[in-house]
Amino acid sequence: MPSDTIAAPQRILHLGLGSFHRAHEALYIHQLQAVGDHSWTLAGGNIRPDAPQVIQALIAQGGAYTLETVTPQGERSYTRITSIEQVVADDPQLTGLVHLGADPATRIISFTVTEAGYYLDANNRLDLQFPDLQADLAAAKAGHTHPAGSTIYGALTAILRVRRAADAGPVTLLNCDNLRHNGERARSGLLQFLTLLGETELLAWVQAHTSSPNAMVDRITPRPTPAVAERVLAATGQADAAALMGESFIQWVIEDNFIAGRPQWERVGVEMVQSVQAYEEAKIRLLNATHSCIAWAGTLVGYQFIHEGTHDAAIRQMAFDYVTHDTIPVLDTPTHPSPINLAHYRDVVLDRFGNPAIADTNQRVAMDGFSKIPGFIAPTVRERLAAGASISSVAVLPALFLAYLQRWHAGQISYTYQDQAMDPVAAHAICEAPDPVAAFCADATLWGELAGDARLVSAVRTAFAQVQLFIQRKSE
Repeated sequence: MPSDTIAAPQRILHLGLGSFHRAHEALYIHQLQAVGDHSWTLAGGNIRPDAPQVIQALIAQGGAYTLETVTPQGERSYTRITSIEQVVADDPQLTGLVHLGADPATRIISFTVTEAGYYLDANNRLDLQFPDLQADLAAAKAGHTHPAGSTIYGALTAILRVRRAADAGPVTLLNCDNLRHNGERARSGLLQFLTLLGETELLAWVQAHTSSPNAMVDRITPRPTPAVAERVLAATGQADAAALMGESFIQWVIEDNFIAGRPQWERVGVEMVQSVQAYEEAKIRLLNATHSCIAWAGTLVGYQFIHEGTHDAAIRQMAFDYVTHDTIPVLDTPTHPSPINLAHYRDVVLDRFGNPAIADTNQRVAMDGFSKIPGFIAPTVRERLAAGASISSVAVLPALFLAYLQRWHAGQISYTYQDQAMDPVAAHAICEAPDPVAAFCADATLWGELAGDARLVSAVRTAFAQVQLFIQRKSE
């Protein structure tokens, strides 16, 4: 429940002060403060030294920065955000974050993690092949008070271990990212991590003194370029080394399951609900999967930006057909109608993706395909097959990724492809196989129990031929 009865300001500690958090959660807290509600403050830092220059700039600016937002029609506006009251400097020991996390004033620990950053396999079990996860487990088993690989589980374990010892009270663990059922799955990963450590008392404490609401977040926030700071300076007269930009659209849907109070987010447009599932599925399948479709297709024909591919009639049709023919029918059924107008949502998504002012790169969106196929695309394939329905439109998306993977294999992607869940040896083997389509469809990391399904192989084979024809026509 909201914490308007709490007199002293309470704190949200956020792990990951990247662009998304600063254009999303930090903005909502800023908006609450702007309407006179100062009952909550923000602090944060990174668990990895991902963008040290941004952290340094935020420290120098007292946590303040300017957010530029742009509508699809090109209208720009500027907001000076001052909700982050404490920025923790990068520290491999995570000393500052642990100290704040163990403070009783901290009632919510939120975090932004990529799809691959949960280290969960197709069965939602921790995948122990990753060196960072192994390092954190080893460090924790050795009794170190800080993680070694800086996974979200290592960081949370370090914080919660000290919080429990300090008897600092319950705390909500709040995901602010794109993972489906993110609160449940991150909680499962954390409990598995603690079980592997043999920390039975901490495990019991976490189960009794934390909650993990699922949440759905949405706002396109590209990596800021120097041009953003130049526009901010021209528009506001303020030099800002931590300036960033995002689209004007914003959405946050959260399950109202907070164990230690929460801000009155509904005052500033956040949707507090009993279940986020319908919103989550619409976001992941209609937006995230379509985003990847456009990024992979755009890269294959030489585009740099998402809006270029969105305005390409053939690519836009692929995305439109995927949503219309295969995805909406499984998300909006007579027995389980969606509370969302999915056709309208589809059109809004494509309108947003076509915004040239965002200049979102294919490189950013195309990453982590080995997480996005199972997370964003395979569920639609599975549900369509279970209903005995065609998967011809959804099959185009994995076919695009296979063509993209072959380009990567040949060293022909014009940028560095990043994929935390990909085994490079296995990926190269798929591309070198006598039948790459069959090898691709047999990969268990991508497809889980669908791996090798003859109907999947047949549909992807047909779609792959269509993709090759599309590429050929674009090159003529």
